[in-house]
Amino acid sequence: MSFHTVEKIGGTSMSDYEAVRDNIILKPVHNDSIYNRIFVVSAYGGMTDLLLEHKKSGQPGVFGLFANGEEDDSWRDALHQLKQKMFDINKSFYKKKANLDRANNFIGERLDDAERCLADLHRLCQHGHFELDMHLETVREMLASIGEAHSAWNTAQLLQRDGIDAKFVDLTAWQTDKHIPLDERIKRAFAEIDLSKQLPIVTGYAHSDDGLMSTFDRGYSEMTFSRIAVLTEANEAIIHKEFHLSSADPRLVGEDNAVPIGRTNYDVADQLANLGMEAIHPKAAKGLRRNDIPLRVRNTFEPEHAGTLITGDYVSVDPCVEIIAGCKGVYAFELFDQDMAGNIADYDREILATIRRFKAHIISKDINANTITHYLSTNLKTIKRIRNALEECFADAEINQQKVAIVSAIGSDMKIPGILAKTVGSLARENISVLAMHQSMRQVDMQFIIDEGDYDNAIKSLHSVLVEIHDHGKAICLAS
Repeated sequence: MSFHTVEKIGGTSMSDYEAVRDNIILKPVHNDSIYNRIFVVSAYGGMTDLLLEHKKSGQPGVFGLFANGEEDDSWRDALHQLKQKMFDINKSFYKKKANLDRANNFIGERLDDAERCLADLHRLCQHGHFELDMHLETVREMLASIGEAHSAWNTAQLLQRDGIDAKFVDLTAWQTDKHIPLDERIKRAFAEIDLSKQLPIVTGYAHSDDGLMSTFDRGYSEMTFSRIAVLTEANEAIIHKEFHLSSADPRLVGEDNAVPIGRTNYDVADQLANLGMEAIHPKAAKGLRRNDIPLRVRNTFEPEHAGTLITGDYVSVDPCVEIIAGCKGVYAFELFDQDMAGNIADYDREILATIRRFKAHIISKDINANTITHYLSTNLKTIKRIRNALEECFADAEINQQKVAIVSAIGSDMKIPGILAKTVGSLARENISVLAMHQSMRQVDMQFIIDEGDYDNAIKSLHSVLVEIHDHGKAICLAS
């Protein structure tokens, strides 16, 4: 297959069609031609939150309302409101009534199908022999697919209107009667496509026999993107976002102080994913890494900038910190037991099994002779369930929990003498107490556990002494 790229467009970018067309479609990174590219698109900004639940606040969307409302029809009201929002989006794109009617008919039929399906399932599960919980994963997959079908169909239609031979590639298997593996679905979809003449616009959701969301949840579009890149033997994978992969959050450190990273490796991408700041889902990155496919992260609204190139073998020429990142709302979950000394493995095994059972994400952990502390990204309800289960297992243990924040300095090579002392000193000057810290022998990151209220100042302080003093210019390392 000739040189081609597989490119994913994020939801915020998708909401601005003109920017997508002018800054992405008409400005290829490598080719003179706009073709020899495959585009995997996310739902429009906010749509998946309305279909499922808000990614950050947890406020229920259609799925959340359906899953929790046994005698409640609020999910139906939410679905009707969602339909109107989708129609409003369509209206902003299409001026001719015939084109608008086609767009509304396409997405309207899917929403109507979904409503009938949910209503039938609701009635069925009122019978004693059927349990709703057994079907919720399937419902979640079905609802999620609607968002990407909406944006992909529209984008293909709009590009065709603008003289580009775009092709809508629907991987959602809507109304399918056959479940097949993800790889087979992708291969079938691309079997008859000529990349030199056609521009595939592909749904970020792809239906498979084992279900993408059960493993990747909201990271499903990244897995679709990764598998397409691997199976079509892409020369490069590109993600278009509304911001650069920068040295820190510009909203915290200031846009003039944050700088694009430019070059880094998949190790750094994994550290960011662990903190919930995904450049790409770790399992999606794994496929690219194994097949030596570079990943480029670009800013949709700054098309002249090469972005940040992520490869498996990159190491910074000079040791340096590439990004200051972190997360708030973390629970330090500590279990102390005098009997643990000499039996740490037994305790650790039981604690990990309990955390896994309640699906809490472990960001980090520390251990001494009689104490194990896990730093968990989850909600208080889950913490209480974990605590209750472990109190039954370890009746004599003392269990404590505390809400904290984690701030991390990350880089492809941070073997810098004195960097730890410099970093701790910077936090001390801001009167920020370090509750715990971690630095692995790989020296690709340092983590500091601090009070949640100190988070913003910690990010700004570390960025000032570890990044800003170097005056990197347009990027820490310019991508090619």
